[in-house]
Amino acid sequence: MSSSSANRPRCDRPRGACRSGRVRSQHAPETLAAELEALRDLSKAALRERWVDKYGTPCPPRISRKLLTCAIAYRIQEQALGGLDRTTRRRLDRAAEDLAAGRTPAAPTRKIKPGTRLLREWQGIVHEVIVLERGVAYGGKTWPSLSAVAREITGARLSGPRFFGLKGGKNGRR
Repeated sequence: MSSSSANRPRCDRPRGACRSGRVRSQHAPETLAAELEALRDLSKAALRERWVDKYGTPCPPRISRKLLTCAIAYRIQEQALGGLDRTTRRRLDRAAEDLAAGRTPAAPTRKIKPGTRLLREWQGIVHEVIVLERGVAYGGKTWPSLSAVAREITGARLSGPRFFGLKGGKNGRR
């Protein structure tokens, strides 16, 4: 073993996995399509066997043929093309924990790219804001946040993201 590899952190990813943790494709697209298409012709008993083969657990006893086929098709594609990335898995785990604790899962926050133009009509006037790396541009000035701009426009302390339609409000707008 060379000294450079001795100091390198050990990788826990499965062999053939990329840095995101997803497994690289081992199937040709035609083979994958044919394997998925073949699921249609299998009996329910054969689908149950495929479930055990793909998931390594007994098939749920009262699962519909349609759901069984979809679940097996998903697993085939997951194994061939790679599963969910780490960020998505973490987000789903957090949502499951919240639901188990009786809490409503938090909605994911959106990252707005610099250069995005936001328009809002207020009392007959259309206001334009441009998102910057740090802050936003409005009226020839740089502002620290959308909330500061919303306060400038309305004179009231409002949520800037809600005012510009980036978060849902009481009226259901998004």
